[in-house]
Amino acid sequence: MSGLSSPSSVPSSIPFPRLRPWLLAVPVLLLVAYLVLMDNGAISQTGAFLHELMHDGRHLLGVPCH
Repeated sequence: MSGLSSPSSVPSSIPFPRLRPWLLAVPVLLLVAYLVLMDNGAISQTGAFLHELMHDGRHLLGVPCH
């Protein structure tokens, strides 16, 4: 078993400044995806424009909504 060797250095961690944009973007993108795909009028009842925008977004993504 002399062919197995242990790594000589420990992998470095990801610095927080490079990770911060992803930590902010992922929750925002998940919220937008929820509003477009799963809302079905629960939030978008506040206005006709927002309702139609979500409705057209579902059709654009091929998600059945009615």
